[in-house]
Amino acid sequence: MRGQRVIPPPHTPRGVKRAPAVHNADVAAVFEEIADLLEIENANPFRVRAYRTAARVIGDLNREVSDLLAQGADLTELPGIGADLAGKIQEIVSSGASAMLVKLRKHTPPALIELLKLPGLGPKKVKVLYQELDIHSLDQLARAARDGRIRNVHGFGAKTEAKILEAIAAQAGSTGRFKLAAAAQYAERLVAYLKAAPGVGRVIVAGSYRRCKETVGDLDILVTASRSSPVMERFVSYDEVADILAQGETRATILLRSKLQVDVRVVAEESYGAALHYFTGSKSHNIAVRKMGQEMGLKINEYGVFRGRQRIAGETEESVYGAVGLPYIEPELRENRGELEAARGRRLPKLVNLSDLRGDLHAHTKATDGHNSLREMAEAAKARGLEYLAITEHSRRLTVAHGLTPQRLLAQMDEIDRLNAELKGIILLKGIEVDILEDGALDLPDDLLGRLDLVVAAVHSRFELSREKQTARILKAMDHAHFSILAHPSGRLIEQREPYDVDMTRLIRHARERGCFLEVNAQPDRLDLLDIYIQMAKEEGVLLAVNSDAHSAHQFDYLSFGVGQARRGWLEKNDVLNTRPLKELRALLARTL
Repeated sequence: MRGQRVIPPPHTPRGVKRAPAVHNADVAAVFEEIADLLEIENANPFRVRAYRTAARVIGDLNREVSDLLAQGADLTELPGIGADLAGKIQEIVSSGASAMLVKLRKHTPPALIELLKLPGLGPKKVKVLYQELDIHSLDQLARAARDGRIRNVHGFGAKTEAKILEAIAAQAGSTGRFKLAAAAQYAERLVAYLKAAPGVGRVIVAGSYRRCKETVGDLDILVTASRSSPVMERFVSYDEVADILAQGETRATILLRSKLQVDVRVVAEESYGAALHYFTGSKSHNIAVRKMGQEMGLKINEYGVFRGRQRIAGETEESVYGAVGLPYIEPELRENRGELEAARGRRLPKLVNLSDLRGDLHAHTKATDGHNSLREMAEAAKARGLEYLAITEHSRRLTVAHGLTPQRLLAQMDEIDRLNAELKGIILLKGIEVDILEDGALDLPDDLLGRLDLVVAAVHSRFELSREKQTARILKAMDHAHFSILAHPSGRLIEQREPYDVDMTRLIRHARERGCFLEVNAQPDRLDLLDIYIQMAKEEGVLLAVNSDAHSAHQFDYLSFGVGQARRGWLEKNDVLNTRPLKELRALLARTL
């Protein structure tokens, strides 16, 4: 989220009075920037980490921190939030600004703040570039990269130089996008606000948001309402509006203070389905459907399906597809990647749902870098209807996460046994998220790994290895006798770190041959695997585990984002490992150990 949503000074439309509204994503963005600027100043690492932890905790909350404050909640009860940070959260929520951030910005050269917005450049690298090459702007950075000067700076090299150029080019072509989970914070509150208007019927967010894309450029909201409804006036009076870009009787466009653009359209009931289809997209999918209609003498647009001047469909999306002889196609599939052909052949998948998940196979506690105890994580998983939960702490190699030594893992295994004897309605499985070392070895002894219910393995270092070496490294790890699941297989962090260079096709096919599994990681910063590789794994017969990678009790809510990603990859219930009951799951895991 670095550099994505710095809270700007609010602009109030004429005649509208409002208090600033601040979302969790806004607070997290402020704390992330404070941490970046403190790191540039060589501040105490523990202080920097405190702000990063606070950003993660607030960003992870399933309730708006502004609502908690309004209800008089004590924020110091949140993990990692002391009295000082709680006060700063209160300040940000109440004023929309942070005095500390303003002060840090004054002490930091503007060039460094600009460079921090570039994905892949952390505070330390930015400071080195500034000091060594006197770089003050993205233009200067691009020129230095093109001239081959960056590769000569200690700690960089030719590959880093090339990636910087790629990141600059990508940013130049970007219109500014929001991660799906961040967009959800704005969308959900705005939908609830619009539904409260008199005369309003249905309110739904269409576009890439409805298709569960990893990032969202803007929000397209459709509303059905009576002629007398004041919904449009209510929309432009929303307390987060920074600017009104357009306003009419049935359509208005606003820019929120977060820089997220929102379009609202009031549509007639008889056109609701056609409008929802049109504005959900994708553009490529819609063009293909319209072309099918044209071949049948039909005109399809946002108002309906017409034969000449006669409307023959459009009240529902089902009627739009039915008019061209197709069954309903789920929004997540609408990318023109074979869904129309599958629909014609009545071969559309019955997509997996959140309610199909029986458990979660990747979660952390405060024994490493999580925020809750074993019992708290178990109870939170149970409250969400899960029947089993695998505890998979980091291994010793990941010291920044306080990874477990063999002795600490053995102690936790005993604790899990004791807790399972007490728990009702949920079972804890013994696991580990073990590091895949550079040579493909795993970070813990074989005899210990063999005593676990499952071994989740992951790459957490040396992302810069060549395609050949990275692929060989992971393939070797997958051949390990106790390997169960490859976690976050591409290693990407959305808008922060590109996937490492690896032959994903070979990994998928090797997983099929080896009989092990791949993960769909539900963390909003990851959503890893990519949908195209999820679909490839399905076609190869490889089961995937949709996991939260939860580091706190609240993060089990992330499973919904993982399911959305799985649906984009065409997964059905039987394609997902953790839709199995525990007995069947244990049998499948036993084949990998």
